[in-house]
Amino acid sequence: MDKRPFIRNLETMKSIRPVTILLLAFGLLLPACAADKAKIVFISGKPSHGPGSHEHRAGNMILARALNASGLVEAVVLEEAGYPKDPSVLADAATIVIYCTGHGGHLVNPHLKEFDALMKKGAGVIMIHWATEAVSGDPGNKFLEWLGGFCDLNWSVNPHWTPKFDPLPNHPICNGVKPFRINDEWYYHMRFVKDLKSVTPILADLPGPETLRRPNGTRSGNPAVRAAVAGGERQTVAWAFERPTGGRGFGFTGGHVHRNWQHDGFRKIMLNAILWTAQVDVPKNGVVSATPTDAEMNANLDDKGTKAKKPSRGK
Repeated sequence: MDKRPFIRNLETMKSIRPVTILLLAFGLLLPACAADKAKIVFISGKPSHGPGSHEHRAGNMILARALNASGLVEAVVLEEAGYPKDPSVLADAATIVIYCTGHGGHLVNPHLKEFDALMKKGAGVIMIHWATEAVSGDPGNKFLEWLGGFCDLNWSVNPHWTPKFDPLPNHPICNGVKPFRINDEWYYHMRFVKDLKSVTPILADLPGPETLRRPNGTRSGNPAVRAAVAGGERQTVAWAFERPTGGRGFGFTGGHVHRNWQHDGFRKIMLNAILWTAQVDVPKNGVVSATPTDAEMNANLDDKGTKAKKPSRGK
C-alpha cells in the first residue's frame, strides 16, 4: 500500500489546522462581539409643530443611521411614536434617547416609576429639545435625578438665537468638535441641581438682549432670567450629568430646526453624547459621520399635512 497520499494529506491537514482554528475562533467571536455592543434605543414623540421643526422620528433616524455606520454601538429607532407598549425593549438599553413633546405632553409622564427603575439600573438618558421640559413637581424632580436639570416654566426661556460655542470644555462629548455657532430655539436658564453638582456645561454662551425682548411670560421671560443675563452669566444649553448613584444623562435644548442635523459639529456633539451616556469610549476625534444629504434629511418626516421645504445645511 502506498502511504505517500496519506502522508501528503496529513501534512496538508497540519498546515491548514492553525488557520482553520483561527477562522473558527474568529467566526465564533463575531456574534459575541456584536452581542456585546451597547444598545441605544431611540423613542420618538408624535408629530409636533410645522414641517421642518420638531421632526422627532426623522432626527432620530439620522442619528441612529450614523451610529450604526460607525460600528461602535447598535442603535434602534422604535417604529411606533410614544412610549413603547412593550417596555421590555428598554430593559437592555445602555442609553435611551427621547425626542418628543415636553411638559404635560411628555411621553414619560405616565411611566415615571418604570422609567425611574431603568435609571436606577444605570441606563443612560438623553432628552432632546422640548423633551428637556418637565412639569414641576414629581416629573421635574425625577429629571433632576436622571438628567441633572430641566427646562422649567416661568424660569427658563425659549428664544431663537445664534449662540457662539467657544470655547468648548475638555470633555469626551466635545472630542473632535470645533467651536461653532448655529441658530436654533436654544432654551436657557435651565433648572439645575443645587450648585451644579455633577453637571458639566457642554454648550454655553451669554445670550444677547434681543433674546429677552418679549414680555414676561411662561417661556418668554421673568425677573430671574433677566437679572442673570444682565449680570453677564453664560447660559448652558447642553450639559452632561453623572448621577451619584450611577448612570449618565445629557440634556440638549437645540433640535427645533431639523436641518441643523446637517451641521457636522451640531450632529457630532449629539453622537458623542450618546456614546458617553452609554459609557462607551468616545473616539479621540469623536464619532465620524457623513453629512446627511438633502434626500436623507427629507426622509422619514412626519406627515403634518403640508409638504416640508427641502432643508439646507446649517451654518
